[in-house]
Amino acid sequence: MAPRLLLTGATGFIGGRVLAATAGHDALARVRLLTRRPAAPPAPTADGTGAGPVYETVPGDLRDPGALRRACEGIDVLVHCAAAIGGDEELLRTVNDEGTRALVDAAVRAGITRIVALSTASVHGRGPFRAAAPGTLPLAPGSATSRTRAAGERHVLDAGGTVLRPHLVYGTGDRQVMPGLVRLLSALPGPLAAGDSLHSLIDVDTLGRVLLGAALAPGTEPGPYHVGHPRPVPVGELLAAAERLLAPRGGPPRGAAVDLATARALLADVPFAAHHLAMLATDHWFADDRPWTKLGCDPGPGFAAGFARHEAWYRGSLGGV
Repeated sequence: MAPRLLLTGATGFIGGRVLAATAGHDALARVRLLTRRPAAPPAPTADGTGAGPVYETVPGDLRDPGALRRACEGIDVLVHCAAAIGGDEELLRTVNDEGTRALVDAAVRAGITRIVALSTASVHGRGPFRAAAPGTLPLAPGSATSRTRAAGERHVLDAGGTVLRPHLVYGTGDRQVMPGLVRLLSALPGPLAAGDSLHSLIDVDTLGRVLLGAALAPGTEPGPYHVGHPRPVPVGELLAAAERLLAPRGGPPRGAAVDLATARALLADVPFAAHHLAMLATDHWFADDRPWTKLGCDPGPGFAAGFARHEAWYRGSLGGV
């Protein structure tokens, strides 16, 4: 019998890609969405093959025990993508820690057989991390968001679930990674020369497919996974992509390159800059081939080609900065 899947966070940046990946998926009987606002089911597949699952919605959120109970009834597999990012620490604790615990408790009581949760590699804190394998790094979260997400992870792992930890996620709908880099570069007189660090990135569409794959593949293991393209991205390649978004097409180049020490001095009074510069200066490369070898997912061609598919959206969303 095809499994019935519950998805949280379906209206979010990443959860929406999981929802899109379910379109026309014959391996699913039903997809139920726990959501605070309406989420339209994905359009049928372009080739018309496969009727796909039946979609339904349960209104509510992670702070509503009744909604959690209703959402989990009759479900086989849970994919948990809902989270609070930034803002009030009490809200972060209530949603990411206590809300995840309540959801996992409801799932266990309902007899859900597999729980897959989205987390973040930031639960490990600041690097350097070079080809770091899962299970080899301690938890050392450095912000309220990552602390509460690490606490939420614990509930999933204690229930025998699977946690996926991407580092940097880019693509259409991204409001953090590339916009943050463009904001950083716009405060400098020229391109940033940040050395030779390596970073794990993943396209948001690929991440959505990996989350669904983890929910359905027979080879999924309990415990944490790192999720990033097998080829780490050199910091120069990442910054060159952000620089293209900052500079007008066909316009003159900006000033001379700025090294990290100079950038730190120039941006000493800019609060967000220290965080970005510290991340860019050190390796954040997490190595885990299981998403590609065990979950039946294709990592795609890598950052250069992946970013090119989203570049027009980024230019439009940044308003021609």
